[in-house]
Amino acid sequence: MWPRMVMAAALWMVLSGSASAQSVRSLISDGNSAYREHRYDEAETRYREALEEDRALLPGHFNLGNALERQGKYQEALRQFEIAEASAQETGTKAHARYNKGNALFNAGQYREAADAFVESLKLNPEDEDAKFNLSLALKKLQEQQQQNQQQDKNQQQKKDQQQDKDQQQQDRQNDQEQRQRQEPQDQERQQASSQREKSMSRADAERILEVLRNSEKDIQKKLRARQATRPKTDKDW
Repeated sequence: MWPRMVMAAALWMVLSGSASAQSVRSLISDGNSAYREHRYDEAETRYREALEEDRALLPGHFNLGNALERQGKYQEALRQFEIAEASAQETGTKAHARYNKGNALFNAGQYREAADAFVESLKLNPEDEDAKFNLSLALKKLQEQQQQNQQQDKNQQQKKDQQQDKDQQQQDRQNDQEQRQRQEPQDQERQQASSQREKSMSRADAERILEVLRNSEKDIQKKLRARQATRPKTDKDW
């Protein structure tokens, strides 16, 4: 939804009847015709030509601001409305300058500044329904903008936290890998020592087994000899 433009007050005419004023009035009139036909670049040219004739020309600055605003040249338009407001004598003209300044700020996305401009316009013309409408619209847009900024900040913080978690996990994996690399040689040394002990124990066991076998064999031999010594004599052969 866009801010309202007060077309009845958007363009101003030069009413003086001097020869120089006639030329300026013709340029302003041509600029207004181009403006109404949406030929804003041509209107800008005519208003600038009028201002070359009279730098203090209030309608020139006011209408030039409108033409610039319609072309999206918001900062240039703001400057022209500020000049028009500063040079305006009538309260209504100042209110219209502030109102159009608010429109330019709104379209530039500067919602807080636009709201301030509409408030200033309403101070001079409290009954301006268009200014009231645009003020409420600027405040609504400002709230939406703030909510969007808060969401963006939240999303950025979440991304930052996720990246920190990812970095921490990567660091933990790296630490685990380094720990395993340091542990592997120690495990290998322990395995080798254990294997050597197992081999040494196996040889000792084998020697003990051989010793037992040798002792058993001696016992067996002794027992055989003892049996032979006590065996009864057999009869003689004929």
